[in-house]
Amino acid sequence: MKKVAVMVCNFASITESIIDQYGITAIVSNLQWPEMDSLVGDNVFQKMRDALSKGINSVPKTSQPSMGVFKKYFEEALRENDEIICITISSKISGTYNSALQTKKLFSEEMQKKIHIIDSNNIDVAESLLAIKAVEISKTLDDIGKIIEAVKSYIPRVYFYGMTENPDQMEAGGRINHVLAVILSQMQKLGMRPILSMDDGVVKPANLKMNAKDTAEALFRQFEDVNKKGLTSGSRYRVAISHADNIIEAEKLKKIFEEKYPSQVKIDFISMTGIFIGAHVGPGTLMCSTLEEIND
Repeated sequence: MKKVAVMVCNFASITESIIDQYGITAIVSNLQWPEMDSLVGDNVFQKMRDALSKGINSVPKTSQPSMGVFKKYFEEALRENDEIICITISSKISGTYNSALQTKKLFSEEMQKKIHIIDSNNIDVAESLLAIKAVEISKTLDDIGKIIEAVKSYIPRVYFYGMTENPDQMEAGGRINHVLAVILSQMQKLGMRPILSMDDGVVKPANLKMNAKDTAEALFRQFEDVNKKGLTSGSRYRVAISHADNIIEAEKLKKIFEEKYPSQVKIDFISMTGIFIGAHVGPGTLMCSTLEEIND
């Protein structure tokens, strides 16, 4: 079998245990936030809360990996592997995919044939689920063309959704205006939970959940609504959960999945949200991705 290196970009949330278990390479790039060292907190999300409480409007600055960063990772992977599969954040919301493609052109024609860039059309743990599937597929097929085709067949079967804890954080980060932040806060107090999802590679409002007082319950209801047909027919799902310093709700969501669908759902991992996504959505955010398996 060919040795295939599978990579995810810096916008994918993933745990060290999953990286070790599947041999996935997580591309890392620098975070810029000069005020971080002066803020209180055990992680970057707690520091973001501290900044908001102190009226500091600064938030972490993130950027796509440079061509130099991609080149370094590609060169290292090619020393020990026959092929590379690099899975990136949706090209419709980041230049990461294009940066990876441009980096590929820096290699010889022979080496370019070994570098395969896949636009996940998604974000966060959705990228990581696709990477896990890519590793599993590469262990069963020896033809790289068939491997890539199989991985891409899962892209439309991966669904991503999330909810913010505090709209004020998104306002502080410049993602929404003050009026919308106030409206969302009032809606949440009334038990109305706006859910965001990926639609054709772009983040959009997906639903408005009524009488859902916590994020775990609301996200689980969204999973059931989207997958009614699959759940009824016995489809199996892989699930990954990420949280921006909100482990209680993350564990609650995991428990709901396992209690309601013990034979149809596998929770692959719970991860702290990567800061390159977390900086845009704010502390307390809970996000989830599901991958519907293809029946043999």
